[in-house]
Amino acid sequence: MSYTRITGIALSFVGLVVGAGFATGREVVQYFSSYGMWGLAGAAVAGIIMALAGTVFLQLGSYFHAREHRLVFKRTTHPIVSILLDISVVITLFSIGFVMLAGAGSNLEQQFGWQPWIGSTVMLVLVLVAGMLDVNKVSRIIGLLTPLIIIAIVSVAIYTFFNWPDDVNLVAQRSAEIESPISNWLLSALNYNGLALILAVSMTLVIGGDYLDPREAGWGGLFGGIAYAIMLVLATMAMLFNAELIDGTSIPMLTLVDDINENLGLIMALVIFAMVFNTAIGMFYALGKRLSAGRENQYRVIFIVGTLLGFAVSFIGFDILMQYVYPVLGYMGMFMVVVLVGAWVKSFSRIRDEATKRARLRQLMYLSLHPDKELERKHNEEMQKLVSESNLGDKELYNYISDEVATQLDDDDDVDFSIGEDYKLLADENQAEAKEEKTADTYADSLAQDSVRPADESPSEKEEKRSQAD
Repeated sequence: MSYTRITGIALSFVGLVVGAGFATGREVVQYFSSYGMWGLAGAAVAGIIMALAGTVFLQLGSYFHAREHRLVFKRTTHPIVSILLDISVVITLFSIGFVMLAGAGSNLEQQFGWQPWIGSTVMLVLVLVAGMLDVNKVSRIIGLLTPLIIIAIVSVAIYTFFNWPDDVNLVAQRSAEIESPISNWLLSALNYNGLALILAVSMTLVIGGDYLDPREAGWGGLFGGIAYAIMLVLATMAMLFNAELIDGTSIPMLTLVDDINENLGLIMALVIFAMVFNTAIGMFYALGKRLSAGRENQYRVIFIVGTLLGFAVSFIGFDILMQYVYPVLGYMGMFMVVVLVGAWVKSFSRIRDEATKRARLRQLMYLSLHPDKELERKHNEEMQKLVSESNLGDKELYNYISDEVATQLDDDDDVDFSIGEDYKLLADENQAEAKEEKTADTYADSLAQDSVRPADESPSEKEEKRSQAD
């Protein structure tokens, strides 16, 4: 396993779940600190579940080589359940989108005293413009601000430590007076997990699908979840022990940073606005792509209409929307988490075995592509056997592994290997041998020659056979 890849997965997962709602601090107040000291227990429970869910989602994404969430839903659940989960994700995309438009107005209102509609309108224009451009590049740039949110949370927590309240119990009681839409602290923590995970499930599964080894994906999710849990507890503590200061504010985190230093508060307001934009464009862009699937030429119309509808709904108000919309999404997310965790438990032995096979395939492919090493005939036979036993399609898995190993060799300065030259040359040689020898002595030959082996089984056919065998 590669610790570099695990770290990258963990950071990607944290960047997903630390969204605009977390950055504003409003979610933390509503779901945790409003329960007083029990809020800290709730944050700890939510953190543990987040670590577990991160492991599950990323491993499932890796196992199925997911390119979008519907693939995993279809392979792990009943068709009706799969449709319900897909609908839930679509509803979440729209709902979080219009909540973000409302949040943009509240953010600038609190910092600059502007009318809420001004900030919401500015955000609307930015989202509409960005939706016509390369959204991935824009979001990648804004995503670089995630470390600033982490720094802000840690800084506020340190500030709270050095300004500890004289009467902790009194402050906790004051915090518990803040209204919460959910009556029980434990249910609130579970609801928060559902909300955060149904929001992040699409990209989490796709991120997992970018990595070959389910074990690496799982460890990345676990460590990312632990890091998130620590930040959640720190943020809850900061909100809990500053209850009097943040009471009645729409953006609690901004209030705390502004209290530390007004200049830092200005910077924080801009960072939060950027995070809100990142979340909003992500939601409406994904919504437009999902609803225009199969009719891609209508994407722009669907995107614009969806965004304008969200803008209209946003005038209900940020606080009201969060109080009523978020819990509903949270319950849908709780159902989704139970379904996917159940599927993961049921498939755990298969995922573990597949991880072992892919690790061995990577080793064999390394021997095959390395210019100073040689792949023996028995290794070719072993490679062919391992690929045929995988849950992925044969050609899909072969290309997946060969591309990853080729990139690894190309990045190694100690190896004389170039993707542009050696990798292409090797492929040409394999194809030439296949045409000349008309055999299936090596797996690369069998891929170049459809006549030497049965047609490639689809991943769904392989998965169905395994399910029947179990």
